[in-house]
Amino acid sequence: MYDAVWVDTSSDVNIDHIVALAEAWRSGANTWSSSQRQAFANDLTIAQLIAVSQSSNASKGDRDPSEWMPPNSNTWCIYIREWVWVKDVYNLSVDSPEKSAMASVLANC
Repeated sequence: MYDAVWVDTSSDVNIDHIVALAEAWRSGANTWSSSQRQAFANDLTIAQLIAVSQSSNASKGDRDPSEWMPPNSNTWCIYIREWVWVKDVYNLSVDSPEKSAMASVLANC
């Protein structure tokens, strides 16, 4: 999704958290119980877990949209919509640089 790279082997695929676990922690998950954090980490009911190339997942790390956007700009709108969805569902905070980056992308969707 992030880089429009097709992979041939399962070892080249990673499962990415749209909102990385460390970012969630910094945004409010640090106050959750361990069962809430586990539910977040494994949630298949929203667009939180997606298959991506190993290289994309490594380049993203735990950065938010103010620090990293997918290399494939055709995915930016959906990526930000999914980011907002996850943050909203889990009532996670959004800092100013993150909000500004998201608004900038969404203004062009």
